[in-house]
Order: sequence, then structure tokens, then C-alpha cells
Amino acid sequence: MAKLKITQVISKNGETKRQKANLLSLGIRKMNQTVIVEDNAVNRGQLEKVQHLVKFEVID
Repeated sequence: MAKLKITQVISKNGETKRQKANLLSLGIRKMNQTVIVEDNAVNRGQLEKVQHLVKFEVID
């Protein structure tokens, strides 16, 4: 199954509580941290809400 490599590139200061919670649920706690998560509908939905704060790529 494919995975997503997600890195936070913009600070979460000034963002809504929901966006901060989405970052935490993806496993991102600080700037420039990279996490690898499963590519599924739940993670894609969370990623869509914080796409302006992160960069991501699909890995096999």
C-alpha cells in the first residue's frame, strides 16, 4: 500500500484549533518534522485541511 511523506514547512501559529488538531493527528508536532503515514481517505482528508502548511509526496 502507498504511503505519504509529509513535512510541515509553514508555522501553525495563527491557524484554527481544527487545523492544529489535524497536524497533531497526522503526527506532526514541530516545524520541518517529517512523518510517513498510510495513504487512506482519513489521512487525505486531514491533509486537505492543512495543505497550505505542509508539503507531501506519495511513496511506494
